[in-house]
Amino acid sequence: MTGSDPRSPDPSSSRPPTALIRVWARSHFTLAPAPSRRWPVALQAALSMFLPVALFTLLGQPAIGVMAASGAFTAIYLVGAAPLVRLRLLPVVGVAILLCAAIGAVLAPYPVAAAIGLVGVSLATAALHYGFRLGPPGPVFFVLVYGLATHVTGSSGGRRIVDPLLFLGALAVGALTAYVIAVAAFLIARARGVVAPPPRTQIARRPRLDRDARALLLRVAVVAIAGTLLSVLLVDPQRAYWTVCAGIAVIGVNVGRRVAFIRGSQRFLGTVVGAGLFALLGSLPIPVIVLPFLLAGLQFTVEILVVRNYALALVFITPLVLFIITSTAGAGGGIPWDLILERIVDTLIGAVLGAATGIFHPRAALRRS
Repeated sequence: MTGSDPRSPDPSSSRPPTALIRVWARSHFTLAPAPSRRWPVALQAALSMFLPVALFTLLGQPAIGVMAASGAFTAIYLVGAAPLVRLRLLPVVGVAILLCAAIGAVLAPYPVAAAIGLVGVSLATAALHYGFRLGPPGPVFFVLVYGLATHVTGSSGGRRIVDPLLFLGALAVGALTAYVIAVAAFLIARARGVVAPPPRTQIARRPRLDRDARALLLRVAVVAIAGTLLSVLLVDPQRAYWTVCAGIAVIGVNVGRRVAFIRGSQRFLGTVVGAGLFALLGSLPIPVIVLPFLLAGLQFTVEILVVRNYALALVFITPLVLFIITSTAGAGGGIPWDLILERIVDTLIGAVLGAATGIFHPRAALRRS
């Protein structure tokens, strides 16, 4: 999700250990001020989630609507760029998300190839993301959509769980919906004479990996390779994408050793509480017509909170993704306790990896010199 400028120094580098512990503890519960108005972005993201899910639900195909919801992640990219730049580049983001999903769908029946593809997609999307300086939320959602595709379109009993073309078509509808909403929001703002804030993200014309970008890419490489190997050898190859996503989300676009540790602990705590929220919601008799409102509400809340408290945002991100996974894959009734426990374990591994890779950043004193 959204993070700080990757080129800002680690603000806590010169503080004594006791002060750092207090900063770490408060970071899990303190709401930071938002850098700008957040509700327009949150509303776009929520509508991008709501409209395709609601449309297909009304057509009697709620599972397809949830597949389309994966494409709605397009809406949360480039929010810090100049409006016209965002409109020009957002289709590229949507196509990239669709391409990652397509690669995942092709490799889904082959566990070894899917694991290699996970590492490759992680490295390629991270290199392009950091090279072009796209800003928050980082490459995590490209990797997540790849993983969702391998999970949803995988094989069971020699047959695909979900037809790959159906999944990719639904995802394309979601991405297109997100872009149409972005265009509509821009036109409405211009008609009302609303002045856009100065861009916080300057997109590079050509990809270039400076020292900070190389450190971030190295961290992604370590997380992708180590997370995939640990999952394949010790846990479950089909769960590798969640471990890698957790680690890449911790990395984000943030430079700094201590911020890596803080985001790692926030990731784990937020996921545990979010898994509890998912279990609570899953125990309720939620009518299928309510699902679009539930997903949109979770997405809106995430986008409001993610720039203010990462751990709190994870409380709502986790059930959002778990609802997408369970609804798309056609999970049976009841609370999927096995899935919840698996995601907690995978998140712990990924968060530890992501936090540990913070050592690849030079110390703040060296950075300033």
